[in-house]
Amino acid sequence: MTPILPGAEPLRRDGSSEVGVLLCHGFTGTPQSLRPWAEHLADRGLTVSLPLLPGHGTRWEDLELTGWVDWYATVERELRLLKERCDQVFVCGLSMGGALALRLAARHGADISGVVVVNPMATFPRLEGYLLPLGRHVLRSAKGIASDIAKEGSAEVGYERVPTRAAYEVRNFSRVIRAELPQVTQPLLVLHSRTDHVVPPGDSALVLGKVSSVDVTETVLERSYHVATLDHDAESIFADSYGFITRLTAKRAASDGA
Repeated sequence: MTPILPGAEPLRRDGSSEVGVLLCHGFTGTPQSLRPWAEHLADRGLTVSLPLLPGHGTRWEDLELTGWVDWYATVERELRLLKERCDQVFVCGLSMGGALALRLAARHGADISGVVVVNPMATFPRLEGYLLPLGRHVLRSAKGIASDIAKEGSAEVGYERVPTRAAYEVRNFSRVIRAELPQVTQPLLVLHSRTDHVVPPGDSALVLGKVSSVDVTETVLERSYHVATLDHDAESIFADSYGFITRLTAKRAASDGA
């Protein structure tokens, strides 16, 4: 078994039986990119789950043996575990992890109380998309996409290479999530960077335009690149997401009391 990269380990913290939060990391990334966010929420008493997606956190060759169905199955299993323990569950994600969170919301309805996504992925580059069906059989890997961060000294634990077979899976998954966005009805917080060298800001606009949610908040992150959870705006993301969760849980408590 390939050892997990230092810092890439999954995180689970038991806290409140009332509120649980599932966090999903991005493609070729690891829980390290979301660990400060998860710890921020856990330190405030929430139950937190931050799994490591299959094929991630070891070596890029392991990733080419997995697909989006495997990644989604992992977060769906974690959702079920949280639902067994907590009265309310919120789902959060970065990049492709944001797409995974949105799919959970689309498919699990009332089991999810709210969604928070940071620079969510909803499309795939057109040129690369055209080339991948054949190119993945010719070119095994391409340059990695990790550590798109403006903050000096901050780095993401991720792969230096992207397997083309796995990239093809992301292309297919982007089509799936776009078709399912109208099924998302939960309260939604979308935070996206003004400058992002991995996922175009238009993906967040697409998400906002296609979901059926009524309670929607959009925040533009002015000082961060793609991995905003490790960048200059990280503390704002953590505070805004916790405020979003507490607002919704208080609203439900007031409704239940009435």
